[in-house]
Amino acid sequence: MSDTGAVKSEHTPFEGGPMDGRVLPVLVGATGHPPKTYRIPVPDAAGGPPTVHVYRRVPRGFSKRLGLQKGWKYEYDPEGRPTDKLKWPWSKPDVRPDATPGGKPDDTDG
Repeated sequence: MSDTGAVKSEHTPFEGGPMDGRVLPVLVGATGHPPKTYRIPVPDAAGGPPTVHVYRRVPRGFSKRLGLQKGWKYEYDPEGRPTDKLKWPWSKPDVRPDATPGGKPDDTDG
């Protein structure tokens, strides 16, 4: 199982936090993008729970002429916010306009 010929990775830079300035090969998914969040657990010297550093994927930059994205980079998230949950189309709040037109409900003339 040492052959990983089908697995692809992308050299991705890290900005901020303890990984600032480093470039690591990050595995890409089926879409060719690295994961949205990258978590790095750092063990505690005293044997306590590990500290987890969270990085968020952001666009690396855009080309001048066509505005195409150049790739991805990871920025440090010091708060370590929880990841965005899946947004299903059927779980949106109902924002349909009212069926009754403006005016009084009993007004038949408009």
